[in-house]
Amino acid sequence: MNLRSLFLAFVLFFLTVNSAFSITTPASQVSDQQISDFSLAGYEDKGKKSWDISGKSADIFTDIVKLKDVSGNLYGKEEDVNLISKTGDFNKSDGKVHLEKDVVITTSKGTKLTTDSMDWDRKNQLVTTPDRVNIEKDNMNITAIGAHGEPDLKKVSLTKDVKLDINPTTSLTQKSEMDIKDKITVTCDGSLTIDYEKNIATFNENVKVERPDLIIYSDIMDLYFSSKKAGSPDLDKTPNIMGNNKIEKIVARGNVKIVRGENTSFSQEAIYNAGDKTIVLTGRPKLVFYSTEDFKNASFGN
Repeated sequence: MNLRSLFLAFVLFFLTVNSAFSITTPASQVSDQQISDFSLAGYEDKGKKSWDISGKSADIFTDIVKLKDVSGNLYGKEEDVNLISKTGDFNKSDGKVHLEKDVVITTSKGTKLTTDSMDWDRKNQLVTTPDRVNIEKDNMNITAIGAHGEPDLKKVSLTKDVKLDINPTTSLTQKSEMDIKDKITVTCDGSLTIDYEKNIATFNENVKVERPDLIIYSDIMDLYFSSKKAGSPDLDKTPNIMGNNKIEKIVARGNVKIVRGENTSFSQEAIYNAGDKTIVLTGRPKLVFYSTEDFKNASFGN
């Protein structure tokens, strides 16, 4: 092969390789427009802003706007909600938003939810995630896998592997022996549904409530809490569950087992009243009682 033929072969090889590499970047991945300080907003009929979403930069495609450093807001009658994340996709056609990386939802009343990803449906007022979530509010902390509910977090359903920790105080400097005694931890394998308006939290599947002096097991458990605010004259030292609200009672249903020290009870239902710390058992109750006392010289009857 002469020098000219060798040169032409090299050029042909270079063009072939270059064409092959150029195919790996399809035109569909190139945005139509790139801008900084992107923002959109929606308004009610009377002109009041109902929502907005913004990003420090945006790649605008035909159907999707890809955002960086996302911040979204919902403006309600009683409460505002802020959603932030590192990245996000805004769907032009249906207005839905997908948030990714360091997602945080914060309400104006102090509830905070963190997760890895979140889908925000503005029209249906719904947020969902399949990932692990953490919810904090005052003296309450909840972890779980998967969640869906209203953006203001007034109604939230957590999917599985739920753990709820309730501490009477929020400051480590305020901890006392009474605080430690009244600490409550609730876990369940199934779902947890929280309804702030009805003041109830329902746990499902292998539920376990732990206090230093008491353990309750059941299939389903309802925690009822009052709406009395901090500073109310009848707000005692019963540990809070939802911010400034206190637990009024716990209703355990299905295969209930209660352990207090060495004593164990079994029933189909149990109601624990937090105020006087009494327990009412129904549904074939059975009590297994152990005592270290010496009954040899005990007197029974008259």
